[in-house]
Amino acid sequence: MLKKRDLHDCHVLYDLITHPDVFPFVRQKAATYDEFLFMTKQTIEAEERGELISRTILDEWGAPIGTISLFEIENQAGFLGTWLGKPYHGKGYNNIAKDAFFQELFYEIGIETVFMRIRKVNARSRKAAEKLPYVVNANETRKSIYDQLNANGDVYDIYEIPKDLYTFHLLRNGSLQTDSRLLEA
Repeated sequence: MLKKRDLHDCHVLYDLITHPDVFPFVRQKAATYDEFLFMTKQTIEAEERGELISRTILDEWGAPIGTISLFEIENQAGFLGTWLGKPYHGKGYNNIAKDAFFQELFYEIGIETVFMRIRKVNARSRKAAEKLPYVVNANETRKSIYDQLNANGDVYDIYEIPKDLYTFHLLRNGSLQTDSRLLEA
């Protein structure tokens, strides 16, 4: 479902990212294929330096369909950025990708908090975030971050996924393995 970013996936991903229903909402915008290739190379290098974590989302046949990343990592927390190509919207890939990514972040890498900043005009993403039982609207509880993100106008809502709430969700649904390493979370 997820794999480390690879330059070989850029042609397929670039075709998907340029769709008008996708492009306005992606964090890393590339106007040309060469720019997308360059940005992907920079992403791979930034991950090697420990600055971010980025994965390519694959469908059940192993074809690239989008990306999921954790940016601005600081104090065991970072901001989630994810996008799927238009043909894959509404088919459940986003939740599957997030679950796989959160498992890696929280239980393998040691991230404690994942933040999501979602444009207030992006009703589709806000609605999807609010459906997740382990997501908390953090506009008030993380007011300093909210104010910083909206310094130039009221553009974003901020959501938080704390490791303990995600772990509780997995335990409640029987999805967490009884590996003692995971239960230490």
